[in-house]
Amino acid sequence: MPRRNACYTRDVTMSTSWIVLAYRVPNEPSRHRVALWRELRRAGAVSIQQATWALPTTASAVLERVAELVERADGDLFAFDAKPRDAGRLEALYTQTREEEWLEFVRECDKYEAELDHEEAIGKFTPAELDEEEQSLERLRRWFRELRGRDVFGAPSAPEAEQRLKSSVERFERYADRVYEIGGAP
Repeated sequence: MPRRNACYTRDVTMSTSWIVLAYRVPNEPSRHRVALWRELRRAGAVSIQQATWALPTTASAVLERVAELVERADGDLFAFDAKPRDAGRLEALYTQTREEEWLEFVRECDKYEAELDHEEAIGKFTPAELDEEEQSLERLRRWFRELRGRDVFGAPSAPEAEQRLKSSVERFERYADRVYEIGGAP
């Protein structure tokens, strides 16, 4: 019997096509391998083994960027359209990776709201602090959009993450109201 991954599984209701990318780049300088790794992770690809990644065809926009990085490294890129025989396992691995990202996002929302609580507790109601907290909220919003774009199979924590972002927005608005009440912002 084949060994099963520890990742959770769910019924596959759609037939998903995948892209499998394999590349060869020189070991040195390592910055090329790191740039490829970052780009593929950012796109939501999952590592199958060293220098071999898979992603749903819906994320094919990354191909051009990966090709440029491989070319800069004087390497070779091989891209294959694939329909895995055990697509459920690959989908589960992909979704598990998204789930981990969503859970990290929820933790960051918690930290953000704790930071707002702290600023209120110490009475820090300045325009500079308001700007800083607004920038942090915008970072959360961008991150949420990126995650939602990668989450093609619907990871279980996605709805909770959406609620946590809404909560963080509401919490920021309450903080902003206090800054304006106290007269710290024009």
